[in-house]
Amino acid sequence: MTNKSIRFRPAEPADAAAIRDIVRAAYAKWVPVIGREPLPMRADYDKAVAEHPFDLAVEADRIVGMIETMLAGDHLWIENVCVWPQAQGRGIGGLLLQRAEQKALEADRPELRLLTNGAFEANVSLYKRHGYAIDREEPFMNGTTVYMSKRLAG
Repeated sequence: MTNKSIRFRPAEPADAAAIRDIVRAAYAKWVPVIGREPLPMRADYDKAVAEHPFDLAVEADRIVGMIETMLAGDHLWIENVCVWPQAQGRGIGGLLLQRAEQKALEADRPELRLLTNGAFEANVSLYKRHGYAIDREEPFMNGTTVYMSKRLAG
């Protein structure tokens, strides 16, 4: 999966508003599905950008996707990954997941972990296509949280 027009760069504090806009746009389709704003839509991205690494997917000087990660003791946690709705379906989400795998390997973390809402079936399918397995499911706010992980080779 390659997309020559996409480049990556780390987020800076000045990117927080653009990140918030992408998250709100990307998650808006899920509001009618679960009957509320998903938690990422309510996050404080000024604070998050200051505290966690974000990798931005940029095309023609416009941010079209992002992934927020955190190193844990034995894995890389993916806190959030999303793509601007008009840029979805072009493999950018997969490129962002590959970016997280690269970061995990560079940090000597053999596993990636994330969670998603069980009602977000397209997201669960995307993660499965990229090698993630469901570890467990738990009830959350009248729905289900799906915990997923991917083990990396060497």
